[in-house]
Amino acid sequence: MAAGGDGGVVGCGLSMERVRALTELSELEAAYSRLCEEESAVQQELDALLEQQGSIESKMVALQRMGPNLQLIEGDAQQLAGMITFTYNLAENVSSKVRQLDLAKNRLYQAIQRADDILDLKFCMDGVQTALRNEDYEQAAAHIHRYLSLDKSVIELSRQGKEGGIIDANLKLLQESEQRLKTIVTEKFDTAMKQGDLPQVERFFKIFPLLGLHEEGLSKFSEYLCKQVAKKAEENLQLVMGTDMSDRRAAVIFADTLTLLFEGIARVVETHQPIVETYYGPGRLYTLIKHLQGECDQQVEKVVEKFVKERDYHRQFQQVQNSMMRSSSAEKIEPRELDPILTEVTLMNARSELYLRFIKRRIVADFEVGDSMASEEVKQEHQKYLDKLLNNCLLSCTMQELIGYYITMEQYFMRETVNKAVAMDSYEKGQLTSSMVDDVFYIVKKCIGRALSSSNIDCLCAMINHSTTELESDFREVLCNKLKQGFPATTFQDFQRGVTSAVNIMHSSLQQGKFDTKGIESTDEAKQSFLVTLNNVEVCSENIMTLKKTLESDCAKLLSQGFGGEQAQAKIDSCLSDMADVSNKFRDLLQEGVNDLNNTAIKPQVKPWINLFLSISHSIEEEEFSDYEANDPWVQQFIVHLEQQMTEFKAGLSPAIYDNLTGLMTSLIATELEKVLLKSSFNRLGGLQFDKELRSLIAYLTTVTTWTIRDKFARLSQIATILNLERVTEILDYWGPNSGPLTWRLTPAEVRRVLALRKDFRDEDIKRLRL
Repeated sequence: MAAGGDGGVVGCGLSMERVRALTELSELEAAYSRLCEEESAVQQELDALLEQQGSIESKMVALQRMGPNLQLIEGDAQQLAGMITFTYNLAENVSSKVRQLDLAKNRLYQAIQRADDILDLKFCMDGVQTALRNEDYEQAAAHIHRYLSLDKSVIELSRQGKEGGIIDANLKLLQESEQRLKTIVTEKFDTAMKQGDLPQVERFFKIFPLLGLHEEGLSKFSEYLCKQVAKKAEENLQLVMGTDMSDRRAAVIFADTLTLLFEGIARVVETHQPIVETYYGPGRLYTLIKHLQGECDQQVEKVVEKFVKERDYHRQFQQVQNSMMRSSSAEKIEPRELDPILTEVTLMNARSELYLRFIKRRIVADFEVGDSMASEEVKQEHQKYLDKLLNNCLLSCTMQELIGYYITMEQYFMRETVNKAVAMDSYEKGQLTSSMVDDVFYIVKKCIGRALSSSNIDCLCAMINHSTTELESDFREVLCNKLKQGFPATTFQDFQRGVTSAVNIMHSSLQQGKFDTKGIESTDEAKQSFLVTLNNVEVCSENIMTLKKTLESDCAKLLSQGFGGEQAQAKIDSCLSDMADVSNKFRDLLQEGVNDLNNTAIKPQVKPWINLFLSISHSIEEEEFSDYEANDPWVQQFIVHLEQQMTEFKAGLSPAIYDNLTGLMTSLIATELEKVLLKSSFNRLGGLQFDKELRSLIAYLTTVTTWTIRDKFARLSQIATILNLERVTEILDYWGPNSGPLTWRLTPAEVRRVLALRKDFRDEDIKRLRL
């Protein structure tokens, strides 16, 4: 469609001027085509709009219907806006008046506070004078405390008023009274402290904080308490020096003395902590305990000096140190002489650890209350104070030094006592183990238990490590050397087993009218020693694991009581892990010993018995098969030999070791018998005979071991199956897809080799098999 007029627009892109300027037919046709396309597009757009006419008209009708409702809503909204504006104005008027009232109230309170402070100032001045005249120092201190609590800015404002001169005079009198009261309280406290008058001491101790003298009051009170602690400690030490050595507590008298000292200090803290918290406030207990700990350090030093002197501790340590040096030729100290001293040292340290834990618990609880509103920096600073007090006090350092000496002496005690137990080793008939196993582990448990009783984690870990080293290096070496001597074979043993040379020796001895049993007896002892040593190694491995489990439980209890630092659990776990490794090393040594016993005592006998199989023909006829059934030519005798062989081991070994040895023997029999089979030849009845022999052997071995032996004899059972085949091709009924649940242990080449053992099978048939 085109608009009319010269200046009109044709379509969207062509003006009338441009159309009139066109002279070429092609240009006119192009312009016409373009106009037609634009007309078509406009027509489609108009059609689309006309299609929407119905929908638009329905919406317009709906809008017309909504008109009256919208007018109502507009009216309601205007009414609501008016109500909100009115409410806002009303609230604003009320709140402004409330603010004015609040301002007036605050100013009134300030005026009342100022008047009260002026009255309090006058009241404090009059009251303190009266109280001092009546020697009512508590009341006088209360007035001074009230004066010190007044707002200084209010007093300063009061001094600038009309009554400034009077207030200055009152302030001067109060300041003089304050200084006078401080002097009186200090003098009275010192007098009461000298006289040992506890009620008066506590009376004036409670006045100090009212005068703002918290630190001075705590310092003076601590001085008094320290004198009481020192006096009692001196009395206890004098009693120690007069104690009869036959007294039942004489061996731990110094530990008892330290216990009395710690209990005394703990009693002082428990008794006076409520007074400190009530009158001085939370967070002040640390100051009191710090002074008491200083006195505790001095008294501990005296007790430890007496202990070192009376017990000759340093000299014994030096002697132990010299004895532990290989180059030293000094006479060794008797281990049992160290026993009571070591027990006393651990008891002293345990009491110290318990006391320090008590102190830490009290201070931490006090700091928690006092620091509830404090910053993190203040809390960390207080924690540093506590750590420094506990770790750097003379008590901790002294005990650490004593424990350092103790560890060396305990190590010496353990080593020497273990050596004695090994030297005094004995064996009683009927017992599987010798005495040294129980003795050694009793000693080790005693030493570790004593270290555990010290409540010192580092000491405990050191002794666990020393015990582990002692068991792993020294004691295991003793057992290893015994096993290296091996299990002997004797002529007497050979005689029992029908060896010709033994018969000749026996015959020669009888001709001389005597039989030399010395060599036999010594050999029997060597055998017994080897078997007992195997049992000893097994029990050692089990005892180490039992000890480890016991220590895990005991250490858990110790840590649950709060002993040890953050790394305590990790240290203990590391030590106990090493102990488990040592147990495994004993287990490895046991396996080496059992293997050696199998190789030296069983293998040399079993192989000849199995080789006898070669002397029995398995290419037999019906008559021989029946004869074999009535008079077995090999397997029954072989079983008898095995029974005789294993009888002495069953009596001399623990069930677990015997079972292990039987398993090795079973594997040996299976291997050697297979080797012998491949050197034999069979016919159908011979294969059947071997199958019967194998079943008898498996049945016997099943009764003498708890291990599953059918797996070890799987190859032999499959060989027996092959040897029982009626024809070569019958193997295909059991091979490949026909094998069912059977898993063949033999390779195709081995199957052919076994088939070749049958004399009645042709080589051509065997070669033609497709396996």
